[in-house]
Amino acid sequence: MGFKESMKSLTRKNILTAPFMKEFCATASNMYRLGWDERNGGNISLLLDNTELEEYLDLNHVERTIPTGFKADALIGKCFLITGTGKYFKNVEKDPENNLGVIRIAQDGETAELLWGYSDGGKFTSELPAHLMSHMARLSVDPDNRVVMHCHPTYTLAMNFVHELDEKKFTHTLWEMCTECIVVFPEGVGVLPWMLCGTNSIGEATAAKMKEFRLVVWGMHGIYGAGKTLDETFGLIETVEKAAQIYILTMGKPRINTIKDEELAQLAEFFKVNCRKDFLNL
Repeated sequence: MGFKESMKSLTRKNILTAPFMKEFCATASNMYRLGWDERNGGNISLLLDNTELEEYLDLNHVERTIPTGFKADALIGKCFLITGTGKYFKNVEKDPENNLGVIRIAQDGETAELLWGYSDGGKFTSELPAHLMSHMARLSVDPDNRVVMHCHPTYTLAMNFVHELDEKKFTHTLWEMCTECIVVFPEGVGVLPWMLCGTNSIGEATAAKMKEFRLVVWGMHGIYGAGKTLDETFGLIETVEKAAQIYILTMGKPRINTIKDEELAQLAEFFKVNCRKDFLNL
């Protein structure tokens, strides 16, 4: 270790004090509290800024390498904070080093270099390929995208069983439930049929949808969300879940009032959002 690196080592901060770590842990706890991530269900990945990360970790020190099962050349050199496989969201905040890991995509594009975490010898979520594919898809349309979040919100999941899994119809129903919906996710919600999770196939299908949508419903499973920040991504899913809850609570009852399509269009125009006009019946 050279003199300069030695001095850096002495001034490095504890990663557990990093703002991104604190927010990540708080978000995971909140998702568990809301019932979105039972047991080890769900996963989060956050694209980190390497310069900021150097304040906390020696990026030249690799704890171990782990094959990812997917070649992600577009992400070579990028670092992610990501939940571990088999880990419970309820435990993230009290033991981050065991339940989370910081990985970097190695030069071969298909190996993860573990820089910190997974202290019990574990590894990243089995949905890592789906996360990496979604990050690449979102970055191709929004270079500021940093978050991919997967969870199992109760009412959104319940809605899957009683509503057609059609993107236009599913989105339209959500838009009708809350005035804010068309403003929060004007591009709508992508929808996939049930697929085997943990496979590259579902990752590829999700990534294809992510080029159009920041939200993708996995039929009879849960939802994927993407955004610039943890707050934004959480808020997207939270808004869908609130709308789905209202739908479930009111379904089967006479519809006396509704937000008309003309009114949805007025909302989009007033708040200057570019909504999917083909999802409206005008």
